[in-house]
Amino acid sequence: MTLQRLARELDETARQTAALVDSVSEVLAVLADKGLGAESARRTAATMIISALQGQDRIEQRCQNLALAVRKFALMPIGTPDEAFEEIWDDLVLDELRVPTLSGIAANTSDGEAELF
Repeated sequence: MTLQRLARELDETARQTAALVDSVSEVLAVLADKGLGAESARRTAATMIISALQGQDRIEQRCQNLALAVRKFALMPIGTPDEAFEEIWDDLVLDELRVPTLSGIAANTSDGEAELF
């Protein structure tokens, strides 16, 4: 179960990374759009870049949490009960990693707001 959960979280991290790259591409398209005024393009691009940077921070936090969990898993002796592995997940900082109902599902939830990871 722990490896399946880890795989889901890595898949979600990859999805968030792809969304970050898409955001950068969108910023470049805004900056290249000759139909927008320079000031409008700069304002729009700046807002988009701030959102992308927030996404990068979230991805970095996820990776740090996942690396910490894997290091702890590696120290567990063979035959360790599943509850011990769940305690490691429970001790992580990010709710999306710590709370089982949020595990690996960020791509499937939407509240109508722009995604800031």
